[in-house]
Amino acid sequence: MSPKITTELLKQLRQVMKSPKYVQEPIQAYIVPSGDAHQSEYIAPCDCRRAFISGFDGSAGTAIVTEQHAAMWTDGRYFLQAAHQMDNNWILMKMGLKDTPTQEDWLVSVLPEGSKVGVDPFIIPADQWKRMSKALRSAGHDLVPVKENLIDAIWTDCPQRPCKPLITLDMSYTGVSWRDKIVALRSKMAERKVLWFVVTALDEVAWLFNLRGSDVEYNPVFFAYAVIGMNTIRLFIDGDRMMDPAVREHLQLDSTLEPEFKIQVMPYGSILSELQAVGAGLSPKEKVWLSDKASYALTEAIPKAYRYLTPYTPICIAKAVKNASETEGMRRAHIKDAVALCELFNWLEKEVPKGTVTEIIAADKAEEFRSQQKDFVELSFATISSTGPNGAIIHYKPVPETNRTLSVNEIYLLDSGAQYKDGTTDVTRTMHFGTPSAYEKECFTYVLKGHIAVSAAIFPNGTKGHLLDSFARSALWDCGLDYLHGTGHGVGSFLNVHEGPCGISYKTFADEPLEAGMIVSDEPGYYEDGSFGIRIENVVLVIPAETKYNFKNRGSLTFEPLTLVPIQSKMIEVNLLTQKECDWVNDYHQKCREVVGAELERQGRHEALRWLIQETEPLTRVQ
Repeated sequence: MSPKITTELLKQLRQVMKSPKYVQEPIQAYIVPSGDAHQSEYIAPCDCRRAFISGFDGSAGTAIVTEQHAAMWTDGRYFLQAAHQMDNNWILMKMGLKDTPTQEDWLVSVLPEGSKVGVDPFIIPADQWKRMSKALRSAGHDLVPVKENLIDAIWTDCPQRPCKPLITLDMSYTGVSWRDKIVALRSKMAERKVLWFVVTALDEVAWLFNLRGSDVEYNPVFFAYAVIGMNTIRLFIDGDRMMDPAVREHLQLDSTLEPEFKIQVMPYGSILSELQAVGAGLSPKEKVWLSDKASYALTEAIPKAYRYLTPYTPICIAKAVKNASETEGMRRAHIKDAVALCELFNWLEKEVPKGTVTEIIAADKAEEFRSQQKDFVELSFATISSTGPNGAIIHYKPVPETNRTLSVNEIYLLDSGAQYKDGTTDVTRTMHFGTPSAYEKECFTYVLKGHIAVSAAIFPNGTKGHLLDSFARSALWDCGLDYLHGTGHGVGSFLNVHEGPCGISYKTFADEPLEAGMIVSDEPGYYEDGSFGIRIENVVLVIPAETKYNFKNRGSLTFEPLTLVPIQSKMIEVNLLTQKECDWVNDYHQKCREVVGAELERQGRHEALRWLIQETEPLTRVQ
């Protein structure tokens, strides 16, 4: 993979940083965050500004360009990828390592006195603006909003913003009507004495109105904002997609409704002026509720005294706790997904020894098998299909230049998932098609022990996920090993594969406590640069746990795996497992055999069923 040559682009960017056409006065640094105006993790091509300027296209990273330097901050998932994709104009800042400066500290160290640092106010979240502005001000610099995006100014062939048709979801999928969701939201607003609520995150807009879209690849969302008042609903959305009769009926746009449920449809671009009008019309003590991650531009539209900011919105929290219909949908989606993967792994076992299967062919085959399942919509992220040394690149995506052939001599790691109308999947399995080495089996087994430790954990109600992160690492830590990513993330219900407010990660202590109905991933790993990668990932549902005692009457929780795909026995060094861990694997495999076996039988997939039965034979420890 050759890096993108950015010399000319950086020259052009530095020119517009001084041009009166774009900035009131010259700026000495320009920040390019990786999100869009909705602070999305996955973004549409027209919003891939950081990738355009630097060549690095991982899902997380911030570029900063000064008159002399260009630097990129990213986390441990992307160190190798960023180093491959960027040319020598760029300095890679490895976040999380103790010698890496923060963005603010680095800026202070390289900028001349009294510098101005520019950023697009729609792209930077308000909480980040506040933190950065304070740090720069204390060193004598200013963070300034630059109205026109400077990357857009030099990006001559920037793609159009997508505006694709919408999908309506009925109650059989959502369990709750959009009207009832509005009622619940208004009761939360009343509790906090708030008059207005601004919905800025795309998945929150989609969830609130029981609509889905395809404006962003892998994420069934659409570009829109909403402003909910105590008796008004405004939806800011572009295009003729609101003329679709199914959408009009779903939102009851042509019905005579009580005024408080009548949706006013407004142009997407009018959100700022409408919010400014709301802000101007407020009486003392009236408040507008926004996420503190909403853009600085929209947050500033409301005068400071009238803002009510929280890290997580009531929609984010309600969306994370799945109701019975959503949970059932997620179960169905994971069974279909397991059927597709049993087909795939059975196919790989036969084809890999022939030496004709590449990483790309395997990824395409996984998509082909998934697409045969009912209610399949698209993949839920770009498939990570990686063999041998490519497996050590945590968020690797095969491209023709890096595409390796799978072999019987290397570990193969597949992290993949799909969007079905009834749920979202995300699963990782690591396998060997020949004979793994003793060291590979040892490492795999430590990762498995960590996976089991989280999956089987019993913990009190009110526990935050980050407290479980070290459960997943304990077996690795005992041997001096570790991995540089979090252990789990929240998963949406036919929505984003990564969602807040819960997760299992040492990187954040701001997560919300886990509660029954939340769905997260459990995915420890181990990566040996230049050799192999190992990860074992299930999506798990938080459920109540029965315990012998009940301290302070607070109750306990545990996890139930929704992913039902065998974990390859030949990679397990059984004698490193305790009896309890061995029983966990056998019980898990028994459930895979029963539940997925029945569905394979129903779909007449007999060869894949034989593969499943063979892969779920019980393990026995040698006493």
